[in-house]
Amino acid sequence: MPVAPDRQALDVDGHRLVLTHLDKVLFPQTGTTKAAVLHYFVRVAPEMLDHCAGRPASFVRAPEGPDGQSWYAKNPPPGLPDWVTVTQVASREGPAPYVVIDSTASLLAMVNLGAYEIHVPQWTAANGPDAHDRMVFDLDPGEGVDLVLCCRIALGVRRLLAEDGLEAYPVVSGAKGLHLYVPLRPTAERRVSDYAKALAVRMQREHPDLVTAVMARAARPGKVFIDWSQNASAKTTAAPYTLRVRPRPAVAAPVTWDEVTASEHPDDLRFTPDQVADRVAERGDVLADLADPAGAHELPDRVRNRRRG
Repeated sequence: MPVAPDRQALDVDGHRLVLTHLDKVLFPQTGTTKAAVLHYFVRVAPEMLDHCAGRPASFVRAPEGPDGQSWYAKNPPPGLPDWVTVTQVASREGPAPYVVIDSTASLLAMVNLGAYEIHVPQWTAANGPDAHDRMVFDLDPGEGVDLVLCCRIALGVRRLLAEDGLEAYPVVSGAKGLHLYVPLRPTAERRVSDYAKALAVRMQREHPDLVTAVMARAARPGKVFIDWSQNASAKTTAAPYTLRVRPRPAVAAPVTWDEVTASEHPDDLRFTPDQVADRVAERGDVLADLADPAGAHELPDRVRNRRRG
């Protein structure tokens, strides 16, 4: 059977995929088509899979692009190929099915269905939701401040983590802020959340005019909110390398600490999908150590309360 001009059939990882509506413009501001979005994910798939595989994924689905209807989806969508891995996750209502992005084929299958913003938790299905192998801090700028201040605060968070022997890895969120990840040996949710909250509170105490650890939006203007609550087992974070559903295509892009330190303008750390894919081709995955079990840390019981003299 012939394939329509805006459709393409291909074999990926031993599975046959029919990609549809390839000429559809998803991002009118840049003219970015669905074909270009799929091509981006093909280019970064090996690196992205290292940070998604084994994790029950959720998605922002936007089949018509950011100007159309979008919604947050947890359950596998209609039309999903039966070979895509699905895992059962316990919930209050009983086991619930979640897609696991564990291959290029499954990644493209979801993107083909309009799910090109991918979120994952800080735990794997194999270990379960009470064994977190990552800790994350979501640095979110309030009204009147921007990514540059997030970078300055990130350096402070990095310093406190280093005092406890922990290494953090920065990822520009693709929205307004910055994510900091710490690789862990599997650790109970409560311990991770308690540690993250204590560190955020200490940063607020050290920089009361610049930082808040309080979730209330009224506390955020002029400050960076360090969202420690992203470490709850029920929450997810935009996966490294995912696109974001924004008016212009943006990426949750891993960056280096040298880039964070040198940032003087928000545009210094804003990248198009092509720029991110080119960076990967040139540098490899600067976030690779996050996925290396050999670099996982034992979490201290609490943040060290050192005074700087």
